[in-house]
Amino acid sequence: MAALLSSQSQCRFSAAAPRSSVSARRSCFDGHRRPLWFRRLGFCCSSSSSRFRTLDSGWGDVPKNSFHLKECAISIALAIGLVTGVPTLDWPAHASPLGPVLPDLSVLISGPPIKDPGALLRYALPINNKAIREVQKPLEDITDSLKISGVRALDLVQRNVRQASRALSQGRTLILSSVAESKKEHGQVLVDKLAAGMEELQRIIEERDRDAIAPKQKELLQYVGDVEEDMVDGFPYEVPEEYSSLPLLKGRATVDMKVKVKDNPNIQDCVFRIVLDGYNAPVTAGNFLDLVERHFYDGMEIQRADGFVVQTGDPEGPAEGFIDPSTEKIRSIPLEIMVAGDKTPVYGATLEELGRYKAQTRLPFNAFGTMAMARDEFDDNSASSQVFWLLKESELTPSNANILDGRYAVFGYVTENEDYLADLKVGDVIESIQVVSGLDNLVNPSYKIVG
Repeated sequence: MAALLSSQSQCRFSAAAPRSSVSARRSCFDGHRRPLWFRRLGFCCSSSSSRFRTLDSGWGDVPKNSFHLKECAISIALAIGLVTGVPTLDWPAHASPLGPVLPDLSVLISGPPIKDPGALLRYALPINNKAIREVQKPLEDITDSLKISGVRALDLVQRNVRQASRALSQGRTLILSSVAESKKEHGQVLVDKLAAGMEELQRIIEERDRDAIAPKQKELLQYVGDVEEDMVDGFPYEVPEEYSSLPLLKGRATVDMKVKVKDNPNIQDCVFRIVLDGYNAPVTAGNFLDLVERHFYDGMEIQRADGFVVQTGDPEGPAEGFIDPSTEKIRSIPLEIMVAGDKTPVYGATLEELGRYKAQTRLPFNAFGTMAMARDEFDDNSASSQVFWLLKESELTPSNANILDGRYAVFGYVTENEDYLADLKVGDVIESIQVVSGLDNLVNPSYKIVG
């Protein structure tokens, strides 16, 4: 993992006013050009009499007559079922033409969700080393400990650090034994830095310097993530042959997206750091990184920003995706979902269509700034260039129990300045997206092909 950047150094503000978020304007029909996912996700439906919204704080004016599309009604039933626990439309739960049965809410929730993008990326790595996880968990728990008021917070943090230090001391040999042979020396250096850093954090706690705890915690978790990445030896599986000639990201990459914010007295421009996860979505992440190297998104406007998602990627002209100059056709990629516990991703079908309602995705829509591909609702393999970032949380997308996991391909998270996504609006401009690290993990890059 690349080192995280300072938020203050990456967003430029006006001195006249403090930062404030854009108010949530969640409407399915906002008068702007509606990109692919916005138009066709399936929760913005129409009848012969009226239109209504479901991605909202309320349900709007639901028409009394039945809808023209059963698929639309089933999507609504799924959404309502996730909110209330029971389907409320007239059709029985087993009557869906899109799947054999609607999922039970109880099977989708499995304990407190992980919402931190860094933690999600660490747990998504294809490794199996209990010793490093026992170091990682108490360091992550510091975040919750700091939410406690008064001196008790420092006592809890001290307990977290002692637990992590003890786990590192006891598990050091097991941790280093799992580091890839070619990365042993680097892994040793990281473990030494981690041990020294925890001693420094102990001193910070003893000095009662509460403000210094979170930055040091962030540094230590960066070392943990780097050690875990060093445990991955090569790419763990073969991409199916039919997709193997596409641009593939076999590993991870980090990019910085610089956005020019217009007509906002509080913020002028901001750089969002994004980690792309090719271990769990090699086709999807590879497609995006290839487009980044083509400068496809440079100069493109934000095309949707409604408090639910921020979206871009629809090019000028009639095409709704990237036209590959070598074929003069839209380059589309398959839906790609990695299920926790599986060794390879699922391609070309939603988990709902496969009947895998109890399955948890390795890259869930849990974090503010979760990045995914937009596609035609009724064509699983229609994604091309349109991407969106989810702004958490909506009534329809509670962590670990939402209608997006397993239906849309997540391939990364905004890990720095993600909160400022809420300040973006339609018309703000992506000045550039630049690769920070990981470009050498891109296989079959089409941007290098002349023409």
